[in-house]
Amino acid sequence: MDKILLVEDDKEIIRNLTAFLKEEGFDTDYVSGQKAAIDYIENKGPKIDIVLLDVSLADGNGFAVCSAIKQTTDIPVIFLTASGDEFSVVTGLDMGADDYIAKPFRPRELISRIKNVLRRSGRINTVLELGDVKIDTTAGNVTKSGKEVILSALEYRLLLIFANNKGNVLSRSRLLDEIWDVAGDFVNDNTLTVYIKRLREKIENDPQKPEIIKTVRGMGYRAG
Repeated sequence: MDKILLVEDDKEIIRNLTAFLKEEGFDTDYVSGQKAAIDYIENKGPKIDIVLLDVSLADGNGFAVCSAIKQTTDIPVIFLTASGDEFSVVTGLDMGADDYIAKPFRPRELISRIKNVLRRSGRINTVLELGDVKIDTTAGNVTKSGKEVILSALEYRLLLIFANNKGNVLSRSRLLDEIWDVAGDFVNDNTLTVYIKRLREKIENDPQKPEIIKTVRGMGYRAG
């Protein structure tokens, strides 16, 4: 599981963003200020895969933190900047930041940026596992007990969602929001039921008694 350090002093952003990142399968920790961030990096740097860094901090700024990170480590940094703040963007990139995203940002865009940076830096975990099912996200293939499993594009996307949220309960509405664009048209509730049934038939030892994708009555599904 990839480790994210969020450096941010807005309590509401910290609460909402850490919850969202954890739901997306990231091991997420946070600190609020410049000194705390530098101390964290010095003590736990090898465990961190990426830093999300706000420019404005209560006891300093993100530029000093970015400089400290880049002087001693190769940890990727994504700056969180105020919308239209071109100076911060340029300054951050000149200091070695790997990317930036302007506030307010769309959560799905942030996840895409994080994964792109992790991929470029070679830190992203490209093989996900659910029981005896392995998903190689680089090659785009799936195996069960070493044997290849052929999935449609939508089935593959559905499996990725479960793998990236292992242990979390996913509602049907959340799953529908995640997969509708992959199918190229609207995916309704009945269609989702059909695709989960097909996916179970391909990856479960006994589709009638699923162990990989379990139904949580009244709530949705949980993988793992």
